[in-house]
Amino acid sequence: MKDQSVRKQQQEMDSLTFRNQQLAKRVELLQEELSAMENKGKKTKKHMESSQLTQEQKSVFDEDLQKKIEENERLHIQFFEASEKHKQIEEELRSRLQVLEADAAQHQAVLDGLKQKYMETIEKLQTDKAKLEVKALALDKEAKDCRLRSEDCQNQLKTLHVDLSSRLEESLYTINEKVPFNDTKASDFNALNVPLHNRRHQLKARELAGQALAFVQDLVTSLLNFHTYTEQRVQIFPIDSAIDVISPLNQKFSHYLHENASYVRPLEEGMLLLFESITEGTVTVLETVVQLKIFSEHFTSYVSFLQKILPYQLKSLEEESASPLCTAPLQERNLELHRDMKRMTAAFDKLKTYISLLALPSTNPEGLLRANYGSILTQISGALHGLHDILKELSKHYTHKATLEQDLPSATVKLKTTNDCILSSLVALTNAAGKMATFFSNNLDYFMSSLSYGPKGGQGFINPLSSAMMLQYKQKAAQYMKALKTPCPDSVPYEEALVNRRVLLSSTESREGLAQQVQQSQEKISKLEQEKEHWMLEAQLAKIKLEKETQRIAELMKNPGKGQEGDQQQENALPHTKESSSEIKTTSLVRCILFSVGKIILHY
Repeated sequence: MKDQSVRKQQQEMDSLTFRNQQLAKRVELLQEELSAMENKGKKTKKHMESSQLTQEQKSVFDEDLQKKIEENERLHIQFFEASEKHKQIEEELRSRLQVLEADAAQHQAVLDGLKQKYMETIEKLQTDKAKLEVKALALDKEAKDCRLRSEDCQNQLKTLHVDLSSRLEESLYTINEKVPFNDTKASDFNALNVPLHNRRHQLKARELAGQALAFVQDLVTSLLNFHTYTEQRVQIFPIDSAIDVISPLNQKFSHYLHENASYVRPLEEGMLLLFESITEGTVTVLETVVQLKIFSEHFTSYVSFLQKILPYQLKSLEEESASPLCTAPLQERNLELHRDMKRMTAAFDKLKTYISLLALPSTNPEGLLRANYGSILTQISGALHGLHDILKELSKHYTHKATLEQDLPSATVKLKTTNDCILSSLVALTNAAGKMATFFSNNLDYFMSSLSYGPKGGQGFINPLSSAMMLQYKQKAAQYMKALKTPCPDSVPYEEALVNRRVLLSSTESREGLAQQVQQSQEKISKLEQEKEHWMLEAQLAKIKLEKETQRIAELMKNPGKGQEGDQQQENALPHTKESSSEIKTTSLVRCILFSVGKIILHY
């Protein structure tokens, strides 16, 4: 359609151009005729009529010319508009052509990419097909082998079945004939069997008991701080005991809080006893953990303490709310704490119930069915999480209350410090409860699996007495095995034995050479011994001479000559000098001899 419109407009433009040229030629002819008629106007009258006629024709021509000019102008305008419209359409078509060409190029690129992708996919599929065919062949071959093996296995199974049947008949005959009674039928006797020692189980149990002990210690510390700082707060707010007498209710409440250590510290002691009872050599199950009952009793005692102080604590909060110093927001916070304290005591009481039930198998196994052990452990985990949530709420509400009390004009530094201490103890208590809940949840599967750990051939431990007897049998068995184990005698290491063997072989080969060396050494030693004796004699003689010379010199020094003249002194001086020089020579000679003899003696 667009091409047809373009052709139509082109034809119109051509026709307009042709008509325009014709009109231009006609205008030129009319102008020439007009100029000719103007030249003839100056002629004679005889031509007047013709001139008038020419004038009329001229006016007609002028009108016709004017119309043609107007028509030409209109045609020019139409031509211009048509050309502008043609240019606009041409530009639009060109831009659209460019867009279409770009789209076509893009589609072509996408098409090429898809073709390439499809070719790669086809190649990959062909490769996979070839691999699958090879794999199918291999699987067919393997299936054939499996069929053959299954047939062989069936044949072997039949043979083994026949063999085992015959052995079973022989064993049953032997048991019926030789065994007087079968004690494995009675579960009471099976409970006395020593279970297989699972060292990994015991190490895991001791590790978990150590972690639980650490968590209980943190809990005990937090509870001690909480009760102690609560007692301190009762003493200073709403009435400071240092200034005025507090109410009888708070006095009684403070007195009970002062006794908190006697109820809280046994929790740590009971858990410590439980931890010490779990060793590598014991068998740790609910029936054998007797110390759990002690911890349960201590926990029950602490819960009784909480129930005893709960009414006083609630009344103390009500008394504090009734104080004129307490504002409306503080009263709301006290109501929240009122509810939180009730919920906390109830959570501890719930936890106490489940712990007491968990301690029953070690004291009264008939009081709790073995099938209920798992549900009790699950309930303990839920109770710990509930206690953690309650403590978080309590800590949050007490934080709001402490913030409001700090803004009171009557708030003292002691009250602010006490509130901070209570908040820190609550945060520590919340963290300890959260750690215990997380610890119990993470190890709940282990606690569940350890319930089935017991003697072989029995359903489990029947009562604490049987478990205690089983542990005694286990200790006796361990001592017996230890007595049978004798230490191996010390032996020469293998590498050292090889070295000694090589040395022995080499010494055997060179025995003759060594014998000759020994003989030569003995000859040298005998010669040196003779020389040693000779020099020893020489040394003794020299020593005797030295003693004589020394004695003579000493005598001469004691009895010198008297009353002699200078000449005689000079004459006597010469032999005296000779004697001194001879004495010096003798002394030096003796010293040299003694030195050489000493060296010889040291050498040997």
